[in-house]
Amino acid sequence: MQESAEYGFSAYICIQLQTIISFIIMSVTAKAQQFIDLEDRYGAHNYHPLPVVLSRGEGPFVWDVDGKRYFDFLSAYSAVNQGHCHPKIVKALCEQAGKLCLTSRAFYNDCLGPYEKFATEFFGYDKLLPMNSGAEAVETALKLARRWGYKVKGIPENEALIVVCDGNFHGRTITIVTMSSDPDSYGQYGPFTPGFVRIPYNDTDALAKVLDECGDRVAAMLVEPIQGEAGVYVPSDGYIRKCYDLCHAHNVLFIADEVQTGIGRTGKMFACDHEGVRPDMITIGKALSGGVLPVSAVLADDEIMLTILPGEHGSTFGGFPLAAKVAVAALEVIRDEHLTENAARLGEIFREEICKINSRFIKSVRGKGLLNAVITEPQDGIEAWDICLKMAEKGLLAKPTHRHIIRFAPPLVITEAQLREGIAIIRDVFESL
Repeated sequence: MQESAEYGFSAYICIQLQTIISFIIMSVTAKAQQFIDLEDRYGAHNYHPLPVVLSRGEGPFVWDVDGKRYFDFLSAYSAVNQGHCHPKIVKALCEQAGKLCLTSRAFYNDCLGPYEKFATEFFGYDKLLPMNSGAEAVETALKLARRWGYKVKGIPENEALIVVCDGNFHGRTITIVTMSSDPDSYGQYGPFTPGFVRIPYNDTDALAKVLDECGDRVAAMLVEPIQGEAGVYVPSDGYIRKCYDLCHAHNVLFIADEVQTGIGRTGKMFACDHEGVRPDMITIGKALSGGVLPVSAVLADDEIMLTILPGEHGSTFGGFPLAAKVAVAALEVIRDEHLTENAARLGEIFREEICKINSRFIKSVRGKGLLNAVITEPQDGIEAWDICLKMAEKGLLAKPTHRHIIRFAPPLVITEAQLREGIAIIRDVFESL
């Protein structure tokens, strides 16, 4: 615990120094500074944003309070795949808001059933369980997996295990940070939830070993097909398929967390589609609403979903009318505007062009579709954070992860011309360092 405390204090000092340096490097106007000061004074200090204060968005662009336009190459961590304030999604929100916003699940409403029918047919599953945040979707999937393990597989009560991976990021709840290997996520939040076995990511031998030793008690494996927060860590070809096959050989559910990688982001509807894998359960969120509302869900077939009975799980806002209408509109935009195909095509262009940049700071480039990352080589006191500050100065927003990785994930509505304009900014910054 002492090590965690020292780590946390050191991280805090680094953040404070970075913040001071940020304001020196970037000219922050008095108008912007007042909003930054308000957050600092009255808000919890649980985020470390770039010193940019945004007030408007449209498509792949956002504008700050002083009217400066930026390319958004983060997309709210892939929540705005359909672009900022997509008119069709906003229209669906406004029209429903004037009729009925919330009923809770104490009653039926005329929006939820049509949404569930649309989404299950859209994704190809029997049932959808609606929630709000990505973390709630993951928590729901964990409960379903354990319930299935006890009721269907026959695991002895309170002995169910769920296999997870190093480097994961599934959310911030106590149970979810139990699964984390990142001290910033789990440090000083214990005691933790039992029942998880953590193995190395991209290591099917490690999974096979666990399943051989205690597969009779393993209910599920939970995995990100691409680890986003770990820095767009793309596993080896065949990894997801091998995990799926191993799970099924041991009567273990395969759960894919597609909250960030799903809804077209990687050039397929789901990242698992790249290997032809249909998970037993999928968690989705973020772009399920186009960034308009917190909307998430778990997809599964009847054998799994119907293990939870009335009164055994729920959420006041899960499946509320606004969410139902917005989600349908958001999925229609993905389909009708061919955004999945756009992500596949433009992702190839992005990686090809970034690989051409002549900079000693670029170590490697990786990704799928429009979920990509540049792994930098910090030197001369310049890290990923400083590079992001320089890009923001020139009109492009991205955010570092793990101090040396920069994630690039523009909205899927971006055009090739716009993407190339953004790439020119990235190239200019790297080559000028």
